[in-house]
Amino acid sequence: MKNIQEILPLYFVAGTQDCRHLGDNPTDNLLSVLKQALEGGITCFQFRDKGKFSLENSPDEQLALAINCLDLCRQYNVPFIVDDNVDLALEIEADGIHVGQSDTPVKTIRAKTNKPLIIGWSVNRLDEAKIGEEISDIDYFGVGPIFSTQSKENPSPTLGMEFIQTLRNGGITKPLVAIGGIKLEHVKTLRKYGADGVAVITAITQSNDIKSATQALKEENNAANL
Repeated sequence: MKNIQEILPLYFVAGTQDCRHLGDNPTDNLLSVLKQALEGGITCFQFRDKGKFSLENSPDEQLALAINCLDLCRQYNVPFIVDDNVDLALEIEADGIHVGQSDTPVKTIRAKTNKPLIIGWSVNRLDEAKIGEEISDIDYFGVGPIFSTQSKENPSPTLGMEFIQTLRNGGITKPLVAIGGIKLEHVKTLRKYGADGVAVITAITQSNDIKSATQALKEENNAANL
């Protein structure tokens, strides 16, 4: 499995609900967006298909779509992570699972499988990160929302980019990926403050040219590493 730091620089999160502006076929929309994002150079993909415009109420369709997305990611050697749905992740042998503070406990996830599994954990406060820092099963933190976001129905309070620096100054050493309303112009600052990468949804899904937008985000990340 790849080093965690290597997979976080450009972490793309999406589900059918994020692609509904592209037409009436949600499955084809997501697969098309994902393929272009993979061509543009994303380093990781999180399948987050939830909410009122998703396939949550059509589990068979959702499963089929997840498998197709996984197959696409495999072609590009990009890790495939499932948001929250542990059973789905294990059923299709995803590379990882990402959970929030109120989702399935990390130890429960680890107990369900003896296969290698990347586990990401959402944090919104320094005390949460300090708890997670002591849990060896957690591979990285998703930190956010950095800015306001339309992608979650009930988002937590926004943190601002400086919060990444606050975590690092507070002794947090685990890999961090920043999420929530992040745009191209924020990448260098977030990386400078100590983020290992940025997670984006609309910066890719709402772009007029998905492959070019992805390449630009990747170049900003690469420049931040110099």
